Amino acid sequence: MVRRPKHSFFAFSIATLAAVAACLPGTALASDSWPGIHAEAFAGRAIQDGRGMVKLTAPYRPDDVRSVPIEADITLGHDASDQGRSIKSVSFVVDENPSPVAAVFRLGEARTHAHIITHIRLDQQSDVRVIVETSDGKLYMAEQLVKFAGGQASCSAPPVGDPAEIAANMGKMDFAAVGNKPSGSHQIARARYSLNHPNHTGMVLDPVSLLYIPLLMVDRIEARQGDALVFEMTGSITLAQNPMVEFDYLTNGAAEMSITAHDTNGAAWTRHFPIGPAG
Repeated sequence: MVRRPKHSFFAFSIATLAAVAACLPGTALASDSWPGIHAEAFAGRAIQDGRGMVKLTAPYRPDDVRSVPIEADITLGHDASDQGRSIKSVSFVVDENPSPVAAVFRLGEARTHAHIITHIRLDQQSDVRVIVETSDGKLYMAEQLVKFAGGQASCSAPPVGDPAEIAANMGKMDFAAVGNKPSGSHQIARARYSLNHPNHTGMVLDPVSLLYIPLLMVDRIEARQGDALVFEMTGSITLAQNPMVEFDYLTNGAAEMSITAHDTNGAAWTRHFPIGPAG
């Protein structure tokens, strides 16, 4: 016979508080998956609380789990320890997805501020994370719980649209300034880039052949102003169909932004977009 402790109010209260916390929007609890991700993707390195430096924004219960916007706004310079440091990389992680590391952005220049938005697939309820590495090798993290809105797991859901049309448009790019276009050098500018690509996960069953559609994902996107690197993104199947990146950059006088995208079939596409007068 199992005996219950007579005075279990404290234990009950802790359990109740934990349950309530799990239901609060934006509250992330340590997941069972995170320790393995931490060990494999970040070699178990110490990760500090990024609050005050890293702002993560994601919908608590997204309307479409196939394309969930994740936004990271990072600012260094809050204290003396930030002097001389810059942002080296920004990683987006979705704990419970088959490929948890959605994307890693390696930033060019000596950036002390970065604001990046991309869209991810959400396979089930999960903590999502932004991990920032600074130029001195330190890691900082912000995290948030994102609920699953129901329906089919997005990594096994077929791409949206007619397959023939998707194939015909693969590699087409769109680029647009967000806000005012820069008029010269040393200005903060913002842009939105998207690539037509199914980003096949390798987990979708073809209803005709009853075979899995082979994996075909966007694995790298590189943006440059002239010869200067703006960002280089390493992607995964967790990125949504038609990968999108909205980003800010510091103008250097170049008249064009050159963007090259690669996928796992060896295809590569390059476009040059005007971003303002050189000066």
